[in-house]
Amino acid sequence: MKTPPRFNGPLPLSEAMSKLILTPLEDGRFHREGPRSFVEYRDLGMSEATGGRISGKHIRAIQPFSEETGWHWHDMTAHFVYVLKGWVKFRFDGVDESVTVVAGSCLSQPGGVAHNVVGQSDDLELIEINMPAEYITAECNVERET
Repeated sequence: MKTPPRFNGPLPLSEAMSKLILTPLEDGRFHREGPRSFVEYRDLGMSEATGGRISGKHIRAIQPFSEETGWHWHDMTAHFVYVLKGWVKFRFDGVDESVTVVAGSCLSQPGGVAHNVVGQSDDLELIEINMPAEYITAECNVERET
């Protein structure tokens, strides 16, 4: 069965220009306004381009990882992490082993899943894509056997 088109296109670029967003890689676009003090963030313009349906951030380490983020979850429908450089290590509620995402790998994390970032390389760079762009992050308690 063929999937019907979801979009009435193709459109000439002149009609679609409000949706074409280019975000160049410039150090001046990174900022430290975010939940983690050991990284900096760069908005990729996806929220503006999609009317808030999707958010994309380029995130990179700015100092050595010194402590876990703590158990938390995000009120979102999709969460993707693509590592460009280095690695990041997660723990997930209900999973015994940690999950390490290395350069060139993508993690599709279901929304609402309790997790804890437990390590990262000093040279970490990643792209994070979320749906929707605006969401709530909530701390939670996860009992772990030692």
